[in-house]
Amino acid sequence: MTAEGAPFQFPEQFFRRLDPSPDRFFYDTPRFVNHIDDATITALTALYAEMIPPGSRVLDLMSSWVSHLPTDREYGRVTGLGMNAEELKANGQLTEWTVQDLNERPVLPYEDASFDIATCAVSVQYLTRPLEVFREVGRVLSPGGVFAVSFSHRTFPEKAIEAWRTMPAADLVRLVAAYFAISGPFGEPIFLDRSPEGADPLWCVVGRRE
Repeated sequence: MTAEGAPFQFPEQFFRRLDPSPDRFFYDTPRFVNHIDDATITALTALYAEMIPPGSRVLDLMSSWVSHLPTDREYGRVTGLGMNAEELKANGQLTEWTVQDLNERPVLPYEDASFDIATCAVSVQYLTRPLEVFREVGRVLSPGGVFAVSFSHRTFPEKAIEAWRTMPAADLVRLVAAYFAISGPFGEPIFLDRSPEGADPLWCVVGRRE
């Protein structure tokens, strides 16, 4: 909240994009590629191994054909929400999936407290309504549930928000931490740097549902 009691708002230009057309056009064609290099993928999977106990109910937000989850454990459910049906169908770790544009409709189609952990890998830079999405993630997480937002320096510049394209890396971490702090449902976020030497960086901001 602001000092006057009005809801906080980021400057409008933060969320401008080079390509303002509906995202469904951009993501209509499947892209069966990795958006970070192999060493960084390994580091992300290792981080998830530390964070996600067996039997967890996992929400993979802004999902695609890979979720980078550890393969040495069983999960209660792994639900993917993404933009391309062909990519989601190809993701063997998902037990269920939904196609939805969070910039058009940020309300998640899930019941309250229906997940133990939510992940968002190398995609947060495309959200134009992040506070609404983060509030929704808080709603669908059980109390004490974790939201792990990981990102690197790669992006589709035409779809990344202006703030992401113009800020230095340290400020990107602060921006994601601000999403957690301002959205409301989460405690103090923590920052983890799991960047492998000589590879794409891997930064992760983690918030716990209060």
